[in-house]
Parts: sequence; structure tokens; C-alpha cells
Amino acid sequence: MNDTDPASAVLEERTLETPWIKDYDEAAGEGPTRWAKRGDVFHWGILAAYVDGRRVGGCVLAHKTDGVNKLEGRGDLVAMWDLRIHPDLRGKGIGSGLFTAAAAWARKRRCRELKVETQNINVPACRFYMRQGCRLDAINRHVYEDFPDEVELIWCLGL
Repeated sequence: MNDTDPASAVLEERTLETPWIKDYDEAAGEGPTRWAKRGDVFHWGILAAYVDGRRVGGCVLAHKTDGVNKLEGRGDLVAMWDLRIHPDLRGKGIGSGLFTAAAAWARKRRCRELKVETQNINVPACRFYMRQGCRLDAINRHVYEDFPDEVELIWCLGL
């Protein structure tokens, strides 16, 4: 349930004494090798970015998958499940290229919206999604049982 109106939200960046470091793949049930075990991934898309023949990033898109609550049971919605760029190559336009390709992938499937989940602790991701033209659609507290200090942020791009 959205407990804060995203239209009136102000995102404020703070410097922490101790940086927040989190390995998303170590969280229970997460990580690319576990996704197919959670359900049917037949309609999912996998996009990869290469530089000089070396894979340097990728993006995973969920579409038409029962049980993926971010899809809301809609066939006209794609959820960006994961986006990763090699740390040494961030800030060079690779992520933007993948995001653009993801939007094209969704449009090809006649989707009207691309949805992305991130957290309030992932400031670089929030900045990135804003630069891609996404709007903050939902702010959900108390979603992450194992991470009570994190707030779920849902970003959407109209296609």
C-alpha cells in the first residue's frame, strides 16, 4: 500500500558516516541463478551490453508472469527485474542504452508502461531512473521484512 503521495514527495540525499553496502544477490531468494526457480520466466527478456566483445552489463525484464506482483496481472506492463553495469564502466551511457533497449523491448510487446523497483538507499539508481524520464509512482514502507530501514520506491515510464 502506498503510504506517501509520490507527487508531493521530496527526495533528499544525506551523507552517512558509514556507507550502506548491500549485496542484493545474497538476500534470500534473490540472484539470477534463483529467479527461474521462483516461477515461469518464459516471457522474460534478457538484454546484454558489450564493449569490445566483453559483456559489461545486462538487464532482465519480466512480462506476463503469474505471481510477479509488480506486474499487477497486466499484460501491458513490463517490470525491469534487474539492471547491472560493471562498476568500472558506470557513467558511460551503457545503462541508458540498456534502459532504452528495455523500453523498445516492452513497446514491441505492446506494453504501455515499464516499471522499476528500487530502494531509498540506492541513490545512484534513483538518479538514473529520473534521468531516464521515469516518474516516482509509489513509496512503500515496511515492504522488506529483512531490511526494515529500507523503503521501496516504484518508478514508472509511460510507453
